[in-house]
Amino acid sequence: MHRDAQRQVYELMAPKLYRTCKRYLKKEEEIEEALADAFYTIFTKLDQLKEFGAFEAWSRKIAVNHCLATIKKKTNFNLYLEDVKTISQPFTDEVTELEEEDLLNLLNHIPEGCKTIFNLFVIEGYSHKEIAAMLNISEGTSKSQLNASKTKLRELVNNLYYQKAK
Repeated sequence: MHRDAQRQVYELMAPKLYRTCKRYLKKEEEIEEALADAFYTIFTKLDQLKEFGAFEAWSRKIAVNHCLATIKKKTNFNLYLEDVKTISQPFTDEVTELEEEDLLNLLNHIPEGCKTIFNLFVIEGYSHKEIAAMLNISEGTSKSQLNASKTKLRELVNNLYYQKAK
């Protein structure tokens, strides 16, 4: 691929893929490394893309796979809610409405395994069978992690955004 074309692809896709990586990874250096690895893969495997119209989805899948590789090295997917401390203070005093960005930020306050499976199932649209294969876990573990993530997110939303309404 020509350098100018690579630069244009990078400039177009970097913000989108950065946001995807940020949903999975917390540390900036891990996000940047996954993003760099994703672009390396995109540029070296472009010949494997079967349909140009699917480029963005194909690129996002590559970025997700690089994030998952990082997560699998350090995450115990059998960590459950009992092992996580609850945050008791709201982010700001004047929160009136839960925005998408707020929800994505809340994902950083649940266990890594729960967060990963929530992202894969709810945001990326993978099935529990696909998630189990990707992460080398059982479908039951995927389902229980998703339920745990929903429970924890609901608790965080109630505690951080709606506790003054009580």
